[in-house]
Formats: sequence, C-alpha cells, structure tokens
Amino acid sequence: MFNRRQTLGALAAVSLLTAAMPPAAAEMKHSGIMVDAPFARASASPAVKSGAAYFTLHNNGEMADRLIAVEGDAAARIELHTHVMKDGAMQMLEIEGGVPVGPGESVAFEPGGNHVMMMGLAAPLKEGGILPLTLVFEHAGKVAVQVPILGVGAMGGMSHGDHSGHKMTE
Repeated sequence: MFNRRQTLGALAAVSLLTAAMPPAAAEMKHSGIMVDAPFARASASPAVKSGAAYFTLHNNGEMADRLIAVEGDAAARIELHTHVMKDGAMQMLEIEGGVPVGPGESVAFEPGGNHVMMMGLAAPLKEGGILPLTLVFEHAGKVAVQVPILGVGAMGGMSHGDHSGHKMTE
C-alpha cells in the first residue's frame, strides 16, 4: 500500500503530466458555436400539431461544424427543414445530412427558409412560453437553447448581441 506521501507525489505527477498534454479534440470542439435571436411562433389553435423554431447560428471558431439534429420533448418528431421552389410551388423538405456552418460564417434559420420543424406537438406552443431545444452539432456537441415563443405571425426573435446567452452542454 502507498503511504500518504507517495499518494500525494503520484497525484502531483499526474496533474503535471495532464497540464502539459494538449487538449483532446473533444475539449476543443466546443469553441465558437453561438445561437442568436431564437424564437418560435405560437400555435394558431390547439388543433395545430406542428410548429417551427428559428435562430441564427454563428461559428466564431476555427473549424467547420454541422448542425445535424435538434432534440426536445415538445414534439414526437423534430427535423431540420427548408423551403424550395419546385414545379412552380413552394415545398417544405427535410434537410438531409445537416446544415454546415463554416468558420467565421453565420447561417439563418428563418420563416420561408431553413427552420426547425416540430411535428406531433405534445401541447400547443403558447405565446410568452419558453421552448427548450437542444441543437446537436457534429463537432461542438449539444447546445441547449431556451427558445421564446412569440406571437403567431412573429418574424424574428431578439438578438443577444454578444451571443453569450446560450451555453453549450454535453
């Protein structure tokens, strides 16, 4: 068995070695992704079983990333969607493979464009409420976002300016 002095010496050596090692990729992957101006629109009626959420992603990091999924308990299915013009009509399609966000770039999720589509809502989205969502990135991992629910016809959320309001969790 080690005595107290040997145990403390071993712990000190491990601490020095750990401090000298470069950070693992998992530790580096969180830098840079910010979520700005999130909002969702309130449900038009209790009979409506779908909803959408919007925001702007900013990649202030040095490596490209990709939003690959969105998780939450608000709906049976949550998907990344976009609108495209096809055969003279606007159609909504699921985005296959996620949404890339290059270093120094921003990507808007907005009405009429990319958005988070929630199908099979557990309850109507009520104006003034908060919708918790978790954005899942290929490299940055999970980013928890508290999405304010605005009026039925809302076109934008409030910007946080410095983008510090949404912390990443794993």
